[in-house]
Amino acid sequence: MIACYMTPRTPPDTDHPEQTHQHGAHGHSVAYQLLEAIRHCEQRGTRLTPIRQHVLTLLLEAGRSLKAYELLEAMKQLYPQAKPPTVYRALDFLVEEGLIHRLDAVNAWTACQDVSGHHHDLLIVCTRCGKVAELSAPLISHQLQDMIHAAGFIQTTSETELRAMCKDCSQKQEETVSAS
Repeated sequence: MIACYMTPRTPPDTDHPEQTHQHGAHGHSVAYQLLEAIRHCEQRGTRLTPIRQHVLTLLLEAGRSLKAYELLEAMKQLYPQAKPPTVYRALDFLVEEGLIHRLDAVNAWTACQDVSGHHHDLLIVCTRCGKVAELSAPLISHQLQDMIHAAGFIQTTSETELRAMCKDCSQKQEETVSAS
């Protein structure tokens, strides 16, 4: 998988490699992020077609990861004839361009929110609601890569997915347990 970026990346923070940075999930408007995506595609000689743009817009507006069939249902409001291959082709393109992430942890996709170009290497995914946090933790990633190599494996992606439960879902679970 290609790492998410829309503008040239900032190199990892080598002065403070032990710090983990969380980049704001919705720091820019959807319109701004779409313009950045269009610019990114133009620079790479590719095109963000109306269908691809609509899929990206749905993901940007969702604020969480979405499954392919959720996207298909939303797509049908604007494109009534949309079929699963339509959505999957758009998703494949957006992943290839680094504009979205494929999340194996929840079998869904999420928009890359990091339009500022800061490199991130960790994706924390809430397995309950699909919320995603993009983090940059070069020291942790390097340590993990060393451990992978020591175990006789080669890392095949520059991003690591971590399955977790967000604060909201954790609080709801605690409230449910307390009410029982």
